[in-house]
Amino acid sequence: MTPDLTCDVLILGSGGAGLLAALRAVRRNPRLRVVLASKGLVGKSGCTRMVQGGYNAVLDPGDSLDLHLEDTLKGGQFINNQDLACTLVNGAPAMVQELETTIGCFFDRRDDGRIHQKPFAGQSFDRTVHRGDLTGIEIVGRLRDALYATDVTVLEEARALDVVRSPDGWRIAGAVLLDARRGQFVRVQANLTILATGGGARMYRVAAPSLEKTGDGMAMAWRAGATLVDMEMYQFHPTGLLAGASRMTGMVLEEGLRGVGGILRNAAGERFMQRYDPVRMERSTRDVVARSGYLEIMAGRGTPQGGVYIDVSHLGADAVQRMFPGMVARCLDFGYDLRSGPVEVSPTAHFHMGGVKIDARCHSSLPGLLAAGEDSGGTHGANRLGGNGVAESTVFGAIAGDVAAEEALDMGRCVLDAEHVETIERTALRPLEQPGLEDPFELRTRLEDLMWENVGLVRSQSSLVDALEDISELRERALSTSVPNFRRLNLAWTEALDLVNLLQVAELVTRSALERRESRGAHYRSDFPAADDARWLRNVFLQRETDGTPRVWDEPVQFKYMRPPGVAAAVPA
Repeated sequence: MTPDLTCDVLILGSGGAGLLAALRAVRRNPRLRVVLASKGLVGKSGCTRMVQGGYNAVLDPGDSLDLHLEDTLKGGQFINNQDLACTLVNGAPAMVQELETTIGCFFDRRDDGRIHQKPFAGQSFDRTVHRGDLTGIEIVGRLRDALYATDVTVLEEARALDVVRSPDGWRIAGAVLLDARRGQFVRVQANLTILATGGGARMYRVAAPSLEKTGDGMAMAWRAGATLVDMEMYQFHPTGLLAGASRMTGMVLEEGLRGVGGILRNAAGERFMQRYDPVRMERSTRDVVARSGYLEIMAGRGTPQGGVYIDVSHLGADAVQRMFPGMVARCLDFGYDLRSGPVEVSPTAHFHMGGVKIDARCHSSLPGLLAAGEDSGGTHGANRLGGNGVAESTVFGAIAGDVAAEEALDMGRCVLDAEHVETIERTALRPLEQPGLEDPFELRTRLEDLMWENVGLVRSQSSLVDALEDISELRERALSTSVPNFRRLNLAWTEALDLVNLLQVAELVTRSALERRESRGAHYRSDFPAADDARWLRNVFLQRETDGTPRVWDEPVQFKYMRPPGVAAAVPA
């Protein structure tokens, strides 16, 4: 079949990972034909631009790469892929330099001219580089400007529907996109395809990421047969703004608030972290603080909106304004004054530590398919440290671009499987062509509620089994969604397509959570409330069998660089 576009490298996603991949690829090999497809607008969508806090990198002589790695592995409770964690830590300092000197980012400076680094929870050194509390906007804005100075072909508001196999089924040969503006399919043939679409936190009732983050990359990789890892590990940020029925509910109030001394209190005014981590208090890791807030709310000690309070007013209004101008402005929009009083917050679904299994060069288990950023899994283990997320996106995005530059031309041209393309397009059109049956918006709300209540911060065997049954029912009903029959800028159609991917990722998260019968990091089982190092210093893997059923298994973590005290180099099978 004849594709609409032919390229050497196709990049799906325009956050930090996608933009760095594109820039590195064309700079390494200017002969490459690179296409970047963004579900939204480049520089205006995605999660990297929403990063407030900052970027972890070892820059200070008092810090060390070993210390950053140790913090990362301890935060991940030692189920991280240590090659990936080491790659992140070692690559971050050079990436900060590249962002400043090549891309043109401006980061805050100390009085002596050195880059300012602030404290973040879960870290033993103040290593978080930032631009006030608007770090992501700074990074993505500069990356976008750099992208438009290249010959990369950019497709905006063009979502990927699925990656496409070659006719022999051996490799990935490109993807089918939907151009939302024109309502037309775009068939892209590519030597290499890079997944960089971000996570799927929007499957939860309270969620932080941008609205288009619906697990598309993970769902596409799963349908193509890629191996996924640790899908049960979903991080809930402790402090998502509560703003009523507004879409802003769940928006993160960043880690720096707790890093500089912010205090969390329940509705009775109690500083409740004394109950859960009396040593680190509010500077404990995200999993501990988020779960502590959730337990306070569930115990009836929540605020009128069902949250808790964060308060930094004791630092002084001028200091709060100077350090957190972006958050002050956002809170004022919803009637809170961060400078002078407490703000209602709730745990909010934030980041997926699980994802596509990759090696340190971003290869997935499928030839022709790379993954970077939140689409990939393993770097953060059971819990991501604040400030390691945008570092991961840019470090691994750059690696994916370098690998594409090295390998794309050697892969050789490969045609798209015409039958696979036809199936993808026919499936996507179904909601437009069938009579009014199921409302995708209603089904999406049902999914968000059941994931929040059954597969959220606290899980159990019974809640997970119930969730799987409900997800199966919703998936069946999703086959009968019906939307108005027009193609251009059809938001209901977008919702129906998003729903399919959200349901797929929700099922994988639930199956993995059932498999891991312990509590570790972001995964908390009330029926197995303790970590079980003797059995579960292991990673959980999933792969789609040829008949569509999921295969779930676990393997021991390889402690290549560091291991928990008293634990052998590998946990026996």
